[in-house]
Amino acid sequence: MFDLIIKNGTIIDGTNKSKYKSDIFINNNKISKIGFILNAQANKIIDASNLIISPGFIDIHTHSDISVINDPYNESKIYQGVTTEVTGNCSYSAFPSGNNNPNTIRDGLWEKRGNADDPKTKWSWNTFDEYANFIEKKGTSINIAPQLGYAALQVASGAIENRPATGTEMAKMKRLANESIEQGAFSLSTGLSVPPSAFASTDEIIEIRKSISHYEGIFYVTHAREGAGKHLSKIEEAVEIGKKSNISVQFSHLAITDWRYYGDGPKMHRIFENAENSGLDITYDMYPYTAAGAGLDQTMPLWSHSGGIEKFLERLRDSKLRQRIKSEITKGIDGLPQRWETIVISSVKNPDNQDVIGLSVKEIADLRNLDESETILQLTEEDQAVVSVIYHNREEGDIRCFMDHRLAMFGSDGNAVSTEGFYSNGKPHPRFYGTFPRILGRYIREKRSKLSLEEAIYKMTGFPAWRLNLKQRGIIKENYNADITIFNPKTIIDKATFENPHQYAKGIEFVIVNGEVVIDDGIHQKITPGKVLRRGSKV
Repeated sequence: MFDLIIKNGTIIDGTNKSKYKSDIFINNNKISKIGFILNAQANKIIDASNLIISPGFIDIHTHSDISVINDPYNESKIYQGVTTEVTGNCSYSAFPSGNNNPNTIRDGLWEKRGNADDPKTKWSWNTFDEYANFIEKKGTSINIAPQLGYAALQVASGAIENRPATGTEMAKMKRLANESIEQGAFSLSTGLSVPPSAFASTDEIIEIRKSISHYEGIFYVTHAREGAGKHLSKIEEAVEIGKKSNISVQFSHLAITDWRYYGDGPKMHRIFENAENSGLDITYDMYPYTAAGAGLDQTMPLWSHSGGIEKFLERLRDSKLRQRIKSEITKGIDGLPQRWETIVISSVKNPDNQDVIGLSVKEIADLRNLDESETILQLTEEDQAVVSVIYHNREEGDIRCFMDHRLAMFGSDGNAVSTEGFYSNGKPHPRFYGTFPRILGRYIREKRSKLSLEEAIYKMTGFPAWRLNLKQRGIIKENYNADITIFNPKTIIDKATFENPHQYAKGIEFVIVNGEVVIDDGIHQKITPGKVLRRGSKV
């Protein structure tokens, strides 16, 4: 007698080996048997005829740190087949506060990410442990694998200005980093093109990294120093940090955003390959869209953000500094002017500005009879925070180039949200809802990619599980935790678009998290069997 039997399906086990036919038997949240047992009985039997049985997808790069609390059923991701969200990317994590005030990180970091957090949510945690316990008590439909954000350390220690961190600040960051890693955080992430993480020098990052490099399975994950002409140097810096810190490297959302260098993917790959040949463990993640999602603040000079949003707003009220900021925006960061018609507003906090959602900066400027630089400054002032936007700044050929390389794995760079509730008003990037089915449908089935189905599944499951050093997840194997996605290879597809992003993917028939069926015949069962995973744990 079993808790669950999955019969008649085709297994792709997440190891990049060829698919095969078999049944799967689940007891006590684990895969107890793979094979065939005559007349076996179970509390529930799933007929997977004509379907693919895969490990649950692991989204290696997400920003669901708070959305998993506000939307505990995690619909946009679990309808993609995702069973584990890796959070804390781009230097943003919801811990540690560094004191006994949970709002230190909320007010000093997350409020700057635009429409990121429901104001009705009460933050009551200070450490990784407390954050993990809060989520598990509240409930989540999928597993969460939290990373520690460098910006959170900066806010907790006071190192948020455009200057070198002091000795006292460095000591506190090291202490908090070690505390969070010991409690179970998987790695330490940076966001080197966004403040305050961008204020950190290479040497400072290396020093903090060295302090945690002795922990088993730890790695360096980086949103690198993006900018005009930096598509090669940003990788070189990541390689330098990895080598000098004696730590593995996970490079975040690899892309080319400077149109002058579209097609340079092979040059970028050579830097990865040369680093690997010299002994560095280095991999990267990417997503299958020709647009990015970020803050409008990334069009503004970095120095203007020193000290946080209040200091930034003070500078805008200073006529001389405001003119300097406008001038640099017009010239473009690193000297490359923006294409304002390609930057589209996706969400705002100010209820009076809901009508600008879906419009480009150029369209808003024309409506207001302003130049674009003044327009974005006014939008920022009106919102009292960073306005979220979509940047249409990538090329399809580069997407395929980065997807097909053996060092690539897949991450949405999106949040677990739902079509109703707090996150339903804006127009988020469709990657929130469609990343994994888009790869399996539009790229694998339609053969836009050179990858086989087995290779693509490996990049979604076994490969990120290896990077995270997960002990018993990421592949279909006896005695492993039963995180399983069952999909129809003929119908799986993303439905979300930039114009209408709040649409769940199709073709995901069943999703099993820790042995419990969350998506049953395409329907969410409104249960929350997810766990907060911890580095090195077998749970």
